[in-house]
Amino acid sequence: MEIRQPVHPEHGKSFDTAKLRKEFLIKELFIPGKSTMIYSHIDRIVICGICPTSTALGIEVSRDIFGVDFFLERRELGVINVGGNGTVNVDGKEYPLGYKDGLYVGMGGRKLEFSSEDKESPAKFYCLSASAHRRCPTQLLPKSKARLVKLGSDKACNRRVIHQLIHPEVVESCQLAMGFTELAEGSVWNTMPAHTHERRMEVYFYFELDPDQAVFHLMGQPEETRHIVTRNEQAIISPSWSIHSGVGTGNYSFIWGMVGENQTFDDMDGASMNDLA
Repeated sequence: MEIRQPVHPEHGKSFDTAKLRKEFLIKELFIPGKSTMIYSHIDRIVICGICPTSTALGIEVSRDIFGVDFFLERRELGVINVGGNGTVNVDGKEYPLGYKDGLYVGMGGRKLEFSSEDKESPAKFYCLSASAHRRCPTQLLPKSKARLVKLGSDKACNRRVIHQLIHPEVVESCQLAMGFTELAEGSVWNTMPAHTHERRMEVYFYFELDPDQAVFHLMGQPEETRHIVTRNEQAIISPSWSIHSGVGTGNYSFIWGMVGENQTFDDMDGASMNDLA
């Protein structure tokens, strides 16, 4: 397991490209037959990429790191599958997940197993886990159950559909909010004008990019912006003080996940075009 520490915004201003990528970019999440885990001390979020092939995989817990007997003893978990068909087994109950289907697992789930239907086309379980103080019911979230929000326009190159899966109007959770956004063909901006939200941090996972495509993820304080070039199936840890925005060389999709003080999806602090530098 990789552990990453918080970064103060004043410290972040001094980072060169290599340091910026080291602190905030997750380059490889899905390794066939393995589980990848990154534990960020920014709101103590855990980012996982689980890609089972011949045998089922679990989430290992280190008592030295988490101080608990099992991973979800004081945590909740969100899962979205971005690969082939698979199954998540939670304490003996199986939840089948197709492409872009989700699952919410409440605090207290003791045994987690992730498996693929076909090892030649393995599932890719993208997971976010947040600290929790109460138990909410575990629930399967097929993509058809998502709350849809349509935003943007062709003129602004940002027409997109937001699929809210772990959201107060879809399923009860303790603090985690999670879903995915699909950009229409010809649209490239995921948010502009940009925004921050001091009350929540966010993780972006970019996918459905062709090999020759990239997304320029914008971050930093509005008056001191930076960018990180991201490729297919890479993620960005975005602290609350940073703007949240990005532009691609073509349309793409991304999974967003937020933890923090509230679950109000549109609770954000706008940064006008005149604020950016």
